[in-house]
Amino acid sequence: MEQTVYLCLFFLTLAEDSAQIEDNKIPSLCAGQPGIPGNPGIHGSQGLPGRDGRDGRDGAAGMPGEKGELGQPGPPGPTGDRGGAGINGLPGEKGTPGECAVAPRSAFSAKLSESRSPPLADQPVVFDVVLINEQGHYDGNTGKFLCEIPGLYYFTVHATVYRMSLQFDIMKNGKSVASFFQFYGNWPKPTSLSGGTLVRLEPEDEVWVQVGVGDYSGFYSSVKTDSTFTGFLVYSYWPNSPVFA
Repeated sequence: MEQTVYLCLFFLTLAEDSAQIEDNKIPSLCAGQPGIPGNPGIHGSQGLPGRDGRDGRDGAAGMPGEKGELGQPGPPGPTGDRGGAGINGLPGEKGTPGECAVAPRSAFSAKLSESRSPPLADQPVVFDVVLINEQGHYDGNTGKFLCEIPGLYYFTVHATVYRMSLQFDIMKNGKSVASFFQFYGNWPKPTSLSGGTLVRLEPEDEVWVQVGVGDYSGFYSSVKTDSTFTGFLVYSYWPNSPVFA
């Protein structure tokens, strides 16, 4: 019995040596009982991070997505610098003709009717036969011109003088602005006396002809000769006048 045990130990020793030589393979010369399971080992420490792998190949392009909804307008950006002047544009088309500006108008002319009665002194001489008075600024009943358009006017008187001397004034609002005189020298035929002046007028100003001295009132008018009073606007003082500003 003891010999058998020694043989087993001997062969077991040989088996251990042979197993170390041949990759720790234990020959099954003697069958042993399974050992008790050992205790679980402790967790090992975390290993070092591995190296990054190679980049994969690019995938195929995907299909276009659906169009998204319109977003809200963004806030205004800062004002940019002012740009340089651009080049001149092409000339525009010619416009339609405008209305013609019409200058203010005022004019008249009147004469004495055939009469041998001399005018009264210090009274307007009434040139009662109106030749032209389109604007109605002269009154043939009173012999006075009434200004409605402010401006510079020219007034002139042509008088036929017969059988007596003549002195007359061109009056503005009761004051003489020009005076004229013709002395009668017993001529057998009528003679004439003419005179005129520029007068600046404002609306409501009045102008007329007046004899200053009773003995010098020799205005005369007949079929062949006349005595006339004429006036007209030279230019207007209206600041908004389209022509005479």
